[in-house]
Amino acid sequence: MSLIEFEPDRSSHPVDLVEHIASINDWTFERQDADEISISVRGGWSDYHVSFNWMEDLESLHIACAFDLKVPEGRRAEIKQLISLINEQLWIGHFDAWHKEGVVLFRNSHLLTGGADVSPQQCEALLRSASDSCDLYYQAFQFVVWAGKSAADALSHVMFETVGEA
Repeated sequence: MSLIEFEPDRSSHPVDLVEHIASINDWTFERQDADEISISVRGGWSDYHVSFNWMEDLESLHIACAFDLKVPEGRRAEIKQLISLINEQLWIGHFDAWHKEGVVLFRNSHLLTGGADVSPQQCEALLRSASDSCDLYYQAFQFVVWAGKSAADALSHVMFETVGEA
């Protein structure tokens, strides 16, 4: 049997599972269509706007997580530099800037090739990875946009290790 002729048989739609998780967690969500859901999730520094998209042709569940931060035109070059520095440190997922909208977001995908089903744990891990990354670097983005800091300075202010307890 040629792999090209193989028809994957997925038992459930990945976005249905994400909707179920959002529902049992009492998160506000909107289902745009069968392949997309937007969820509002409370993070450590901000509410995050999370979008899950099923990409049938790639057999991939994609997540995009954005926070309320409009990047003014004059700070976009420094934000790009900050994103580059942050992405060097990430093992999973990446930050991106949508210049038309002036928005920063975290993106990642989970491949489900061959008809594999996604598990609740995998969906939660995707969401946790996105919100943890946004929580970790949120202040660095704020420092660049609102405090006028350089990318390197902003990153150094958020990447310190706390020793001891208060």
